[in-house]
This record gives sequence, structure tokens and C-alpha cells, in this order.
Amino acid sequence: MASKALMGAKIRRLRRASGLTQARMAERLNISPSYLNLIENNQRAITVDLLLRIGQAFEVDLQSFAEDDTTRMIGALCDAFADPTLTDHAVERQDLIDLVEASPAAGQAVLALYNSYKALRNENRVLSDQRVSDASDGVATPAVDQVRDYLQAAGNYVPELEAAAEADWSAGELDQSDLYNGLVAFLDREQGLRVRIVPVDVMGDFRRRYDRHGRRILLSEMLDGSSRCFHLAVQTALIRHRGLLDELVARAALDGDQARALLRLAFANYYGGAVLMPYDRLYRAAEAVRYDLEILRRRFRVGLEALGHRLTTLQRPGASGIPFFLLRLDQAGNISKRFSAGADHFPRLGGSCPRWIAHEALWQPGRILTQVVELPDGQRYFTLATAIGRPGAGFRRSGPRQILALGCDIAHAAQLVYADGIAVHADEVAEPIGPTCRLCERSDCVMRAYAPSGVDLDINESLRPGVPYALATS
Repeated sequence: MASKALMGAKIRRLRRASGLTQARMAERLNISPSYLNLIENNQRAITVDLLLRIGQAFEVDLQSFAEDDTTRMIGALCDAFADPTLTDHAVERQDLIDLVEASPAAGQAVLALYNSYKALRNENRVLSDQRVSDASDGVATPAVDQVRDYLQAAGNYVPELEAAAEADWSAGELDQSDLYNGLVAFLDREQGLRVRIVPVDVMGDFRRRYDRHGRRILLSEMLDGSSRCFHLAVQTALIRHRGLLDELVARAALDGDQARALLRLAFANYYGGAVLMPYDRLYRAAEAVRYDLEILRRRFRVGLEALGHRLTTLQRPGASGIPFFLLRLDQAGNISKRFSAGADHFPRLGGSCPRWIAHEALWQPGRILTQVVELPDGQRYFTLATAIGRPGAGFRRSGPRQILALGCDIAHAAQLVYADGIAVHADEVAEPIGPTCRLCERSDCVMRAYAPSGVDLDINESLRPGVPYALATS
């Protein structure tokens, strides 16, 4: 039911965007107008044959057109109702699923209202000169939210930056085997910039500094080879492609200078990844080795985090990779980075589910852990997790150890080398997890840290249950 709920709306939007009546569209698809009317009103499921006809008649990318938007909307609604302002209201996940199934438009309206509330909250904080979120509510800064929401809405794919990176590869005659020296020569020739590696006692905690007056790019000696290339590429975007970045930021129409500045940096980082891992080469290599991260990181001479981020951007129409989501977590489960080419249900406001294997990655450095997970609404994902480190500034100022997690819908698992030998569709393989304890309604979870919001507890002095919180059944 959930997978059909938005398909009618998609068909209706496509018809209206094409300027067609139901009768004219039905004629082009060789079906009756009454049948098309039933489809648009979610009274009939769309068949594979009809989907293929739509692709041929209207030249749409079937993978993105057929993608289930319901799970993404439910995840966004869960994020909204996890806001401290709303946690006292007894709204369960199933209530949100019922809402989206009954009326996708109503779900969109709720999200629009919540986004307006966040914008007003942001304006109030700016007026009161409050630059960061209140520490007591744990909410990410509105500027960060705006950037993440925009990138996810765009499918985390920016064709203009892909084109700029490809053009610079050609103009700079860059070579994957010696990318650093190629970028140094390119910056010297095209921008009159020199690159200098600076001792850590001079750079301190800074990894890169642009000396505008001295026409120099200073890099910390603590950066490894791939990180040096990445920072040079990012600085190239900020200087050489400033006009393009400003144009893309203006097009996004975000609220506030802080959000626009963050988005500009996000675009520069995107360009950096595109330079280190050119789209066509990475896409072909990823498909050929079935997304083996170790092979890909060695072939492109990059770190796992940069590779994972880049894999989420492989969404070019006609040559799209697996729609991954990426999360970076600390050992407490707090999510500090998230990118998604598809849907993900992991909350932005706090820790993730302790039953997710990602939390074990820090105990097993050097290994890539796998797990099939099932969320309370029945959606299943194939997930990967591994420990990563970030450069520090010596023994007394070491960098943080973090967790990198990648995941995709279970439908794409067969494309991954990591799924070989795993019965990914078997019920006994899937680990039941939830978004956060306060939103998860699983009554049998022995690892629950909090009772779910709005649910009564079954308190009995004569019985000690095996779970932390016994939930009332009625």
C-alpha cells in the first residue's frame, strides 16, 4: 500500500507538467481514461508494462520515477515529530505511515509547516544573536538543516559541478597516478598560486589556509596524500569556480548568510570529490568490482569517507549507481554527517539504534561490518560500517575516531560484493532496529534506553520483565 500511495500523484504531476488531459495522456499510453483516473487516485497499481510505456512516451528516468518517495516522506515526518517541541504529543510512527498512505499531500503540508516553523525559529535566533542551537534541546543548527535538506532534495547530484571537474581534468591534463603534482602545476599555471606544505607547529589544528595576498595555499604536513589532493581541489573550486558556486547557491534560495556559506562549502567539497574520483571512471569501476570499497579506495587513492561520500553522488540519469545513504557517527551514536541519494530513516537529532551493527565498528578497526536491518514499518536496508580516523595535530591532539556507515534499500543488495552468501531477503537475517528509542514502538527490545513518547508503561511491582520498559498493550 505504501509503495502505491505516491505513484498516482507522480503520474498526475507528469501529466500536468506535460500539459495533457487525462484523455490525451491515456491515448498516448494506450489505456482508457477511466483506468488512468483510477491510477491517479491510487485505486490501481501501475504495472511494469505501463511503467515502461511511460518511460518511452515521456522520456523519464524510470529508476528515479519509480523510486518510492513514501519512505523518504515518512522519515522526514519522523524527524519533524522528534523535535522537542512535539515529543509530548502521542504521535507514533504508524500514525505517520497512515497519514502518508491516506494523503501524501497532507504529509507534504505538515512538512512545509514544520519547515516554516524552523525558518521562523532561525530568524528569532539570528535576531537574538544566538549563533548556535541551545545545548539543552540537542537540535542541529537551522543552517545545517537547510543545507542537508537541499542536497537530499536534489538527489545529492550536481551536474554543473561534474562538468566543471571534467573540464579541469582535461585542461590540467591530470593523471590519476600523480594527481597532487598535476593539481599543483595546474594551480600555478592557471591561477598563479603556489602550494606549500607547512609544519604542524605552524598550522596547528588547521588543515588548509589560503593566503590571498601571498597567492599561496598552505597545507598541513599532517594531511596524507589523498587529503592534500582533496584540499587543493576544494580551494580550486573556491577560487576558479567562484562564480559557478555563487550561482548554484543563489539558485538554492536558502535563508541566511550562514546557510548560504555552508552550502557554498558543500558545493566546493562536491567538486573536490569529483576531481579525485571522476564520475565515469568511478561509476564503471564501482559496477565492475561490485562496490568493493577496498579495491576502489586503492584504485583512486582516497580515504573511505571520501569514497563513501562520492558514491552517494553517482546519480547521473542513464548512468546511476546504487542510491546509497551515508552517515558519519561518533562513539556515542551522534550523527555528524549525512548524505543520501535515496531515503534514509536515521534521525538527525540524536543517537541511533544500539542494535545497529555500526556501533561495533570501533571495536573492530580495519574491518567492514555488514548487517541487514529492518525498520518498524517493514523497510529493509543492507548496511556497511567501518571505523575511520581523521588527522589530528600530533600525540597530544589526536584526531577523532569515528564510524562511517553506508546503506541502501535491500532491493540493491545483490549488486554489492558484501551481500554474497547472505540470504538478504530471509526474515531471520534482518535485525529489527528503530529510529530512536523515543520514536521506536518495539515492545520486546532489551536495549531500549528510553520509553517511547506517548506510550503508557505497564508497571507491575510483582513482576520484573526482561526488557527495560514494559509497554502497555492497550
